[in-house]
Amino acid sequence: MSNVRIAYDSFAKTAPAAQAALLAMGKTADESGLDKEIVELAKLRVSQINNCAFCLQIHLNVSRRLGVAQEKLDLVATWPEAGIFSERECAALAWAETLTHLAGQSVPDAAYDAVRRHFSEGELVFLSTAIATINAWNRLGAAFRFAPPIPKKVAAEGKAA
Repeated sequence: MSNVRIAYDSFAKTAPAAQAALLAMGKTADESGLDKEIVELAKLRVSQINNCAFCLQIHLNVSRRLGVAQEKLDLVATWPEAGIFSERECAALAWAETLTHLAGQSVPDAAYDAVRRHFSEGELVFLSTAIATINAWNRLGAAFRFAPPIPKKVAAEGKAA
């Protein structure tokens, strides 16, 4: 029995303008020149926090295509303890967590100051846009329990088992 409430394709057919708007918003970060690996690590961390299997699988697939080290993908959930992320990656991951855990609070000056040491104003605008966008996608993916897109290799291995 599937846990899916509304399939992603059904969402896209029902609300094509919403889908297009979110895709367009996400594309701004992709086209900004900001390091795509850092953006993907941030999207992974946010998707973990928000328990969105759909987005987590998508961004694992994208990260692998970009060549993000498997060790980083394995340890992004525990990035502060892992000791394998650069200072810039750590700043992006901390910022992603801060913007995701906003309930009942504002963004502390210390968090902003910390991320600004590693990102220009323009980079921070696009990183924040990427984080805001993945948070929006996560709310939809988690609410409707979109089925994660399983990579073909994994699906083929599952059929063989």
